[in-house]
Amino acid sequence: MKNYNSITISLLALGLTACGAQDIDNLQTSKAAAPGAPGSDPFWSYAGKTGIGTSYEQYQNGQYTNDASTGTVSKVWFSIAKGMITETMFGLIHQAQIKDMQFVVTGKNFTVSEADDLDVTIDYLYKDKQGRPLSLAYKIVSKDKQGRFTLEKHVFTDPDGQSLFVRSVFNTELKDVKAYVVVNPYIDNNGLDDFAKTTDQGLVAWQDDNYLTLQSSTKFGIKTVGFTGISDGLNELKNSKSLNTTYSNTGEQSGNVSMLAELGSIERNTTFDLVLSFAHSEQQSAEQGTQTLAKGYQTVLDNFNGKGASLGWQDYLQSLTPIDKMAEQTADNGKLLYTSAMVLKAQEDKTHAGALIASLSNPWGETVSAKTGSTGYKAVWVRDFYQVAMAFMALGDTATAKTAFEYLEKVQVNSKTPGNNGDSGWFLQKTHVDGELEWVGVQLDQTAMPIMLAWKLNKANVLSDAELKDWYARMLKPAADFLVDGGLAKILWNDTQITPPSTQQERWEEQSGYSPSTTAAVVAGLITAADIAKMAGDTKNAKRYLATAKRYNADIEKMMFTTNGNLESKATDGEYFIRIGQDENANSNTIINANNGREGFNKKQILDGGFLELVRYGVRDALAPSIVKTLPEYDDETLADNLQVKYSFKFSDGSGSFAGYRRYGNDGYGEDEVTGTNYAENGSNTPGQRGRVWPFFTGERGHYEIAAANANNTLNNEKQAEIKNNYVKGLEQFANQGMMLPEQVWDGVGVNKSGYTLGEGTNSATPLAWTHAEYIKLVRSLSDMQVWDYYPVVTEQLK
Repeated sequence: MKNYNSITISLLALGLTACGAQDIDNLQTSKAAAPGAPGSDPFWSYAGKTGIGTSYEQYQNGQYTNDASTGTVSKVWFSIAKGMITETMFGLIHQAQIKDMQFVVTGKNFTVSEADDLDVTIDYLYKDKQGRPLSLAYKIVSKDKQGRFTLEKHVFTDPDGQSLFVRSVFNTELKDVKAYVVVNPYIDNNGLDDFAKTTDQGLVAWQDDNYLTLQSSTKFGIKTVGFTGISDGLNELKNSKSLNTTYSNTGEQSGNVSMLAELGSIERNTTFDLVLSFAHSEQQSAEQGTQTLAKGYQTVLDNFNGKGASLGWQDYLQSLTPIDKMAEQTADNGKLLYTSAMVLKAQEDKTHAGALIASLSNPWGETVSAKTGSTGYKAVWVRDFYQVAMAFMALGDTATAKTAFEYLEKVQVNSKTPGNNGDSGWFLQKTHVDGELEWVGVQLDQTAMPIMLAWKLNKANVLSDAELKDWYARMLKPAADFLVDGGLAKILWNDTQITPPSTQQERWEEQSGYSPSTTAAVVAGLITAADIAKMAGDTKNAKRYLATAKRYNADIEKMMFTTNGNLESKATDGEYFIRIGQDENANSNTIINANNGREGFNKKQILDGGFLELVRYGVRDALAPSIVKTLPEYDDETLADNLQVKYSFKFSDGSGSFAGYRRYGNDGYGEDEVTGTNYAENGSNTPGQRGRVWPFFTGERGHYEIAAANANNTLNNEKQAEIKNNYVKGLEQFANQGMMLPEQVWDGVGVNKSGYTLGEGTNSATPLAWTHAEYIKLVRSLSDMQVWDYYPVVTEQLK
């Protein structure tokens, strides 16, 4: 590490201050090492993204490789929130390198940054005649509320390098106005261990052998680095409208650093092209940026889009053969469908091909510490993963679906899994994309879903019989054996005997016991496993898997359907599916565990939509008495807010209302309804926290309506249009301006500290891959007039 203790002072040019009415001379002081280490406490950025992006890359034999045929694989991802460029990743998809990048404008009596309250709109740079996005290149327009200036940003990555390209176009009628750019590096996925300095080319930040360089197509004016909130220059800009003290480096102590550079004076259509570039050495990082700038804006953008001979997002969309027919069953002419396809593909890691993450965000990020690394939702959950893989199949992207399936071997517990001292076959709860363990609870649906996916891939001729036999021996048989026999989960903190179909955690990762949604997947998983085993010549286990599935199936109502319910509801007859029970008697009055600040309730008080998965997978007919009897309670909007699951929202065009659903009654995974603070802002078990409405349940309910109409023989054109104009359109209504679908939306209950409008995505996580996947599958199901996730073999075997 270089020694930066020496301080040098130089006199720079005399200038005109932005805040003064007269010409006055300023002495600009340049010092070597910035004071104030380690800077202010670091936090992640706002999780409600209105855009995410990366380049489209092509597989080579199921992998991403740098070679003559595919070119350089760009491993840069970016996100956008509140008009600003936020977490930008390089390397692995969870490895954030900056918290944010924002522009600052100063005039004679004002300093305004992008973090201030501007009027922001976001759109796509490249669209077809129907307004459907053809790439993940964005145009963000931010207008000063007092009309003093506008800023238009164009944001995309260089598909042939490791750079983020940002064009900024300023417009003002005022005189003596300047623009600056500020970057807050979080090198290698944390905000406390960074160094920064200025160079002749621009500004550099680093941690160990990870480097970030900021360069401009035009020479920067004043440049400075410092510690965020202390010596970063931004406070001086805000207070004096000019920058009189600068620092060339941050010294020997690392911290939360910031880089600031003057772009220059702005007038009408003043344009600056900037590049953030990444590498594992300072020289390579600078070279990446120089190469991107040398190609120029239009060339890089055209390559990103896929114009001409370059392979880009346009080519990916054109490869999705069912998408145009599917678009006929959308209410927005395919805009969200095209966006969703790209959003799902963009959330795949490019080092570990097929690693599909849950969301390119950190939930409630601005109140979550970034002192240490955090994946947030930029990680693998097999359940979310399954939804996305099935969405790729629905789109006709069989290559990604197959590559994703093959990736799953990395996250299955076996004798070589680090720290495993128990039984094998089950799939890890949550992992980094490279397979590093993070959470190790056993969720039996996550062990069943890879088997179900394999069966679907084989029936679609994506996995050959020979390949399926190989995967049966390597991965699927151990999973099916665990679903039958259970075993000891003994890894890290977990030391638990698992006895299926009771699961250590259900799909919300919070409760143990007998769950309708988990059991639906387990039964479907075992029946598809039996079919695969039979094809593989393993008749003994085929019979065992099928017999176990039938046994689990026979007990579903006894364990999970109460005939003695105690909900205070005008809609109930006392008979309905419960969310989960920890004993085998659905009519008992056992209390499920407290969680997320919510006290434990009698299990018969808690509803969720998990019972609909029984229909989706073919375990129960849509008109089965237990299913039909549960619908009135599930749809009851007269229940107390704490127990109510369904909430109605109005379409913005005034055409009526549509349904949204919470995960379950008494959910505490969301903003505090008493104080309005973020989830876990004061600890994860803070009383008053409330889980809000999750949009993908609108899709789940839409899938049920398709199944029910098929069961009634009423799925005609009129019914198809009804489902489209209710459930498909409802999901489209939940999308934000950038057409990102959220995890949760505001349901109107409790203190609204953040100022959300009803139905607006909250700060939990946007975009959520599961929500986009559910939308795609619903559209495909409606187009096919058959539920996409349906397993006919399950229905046949349970007759």
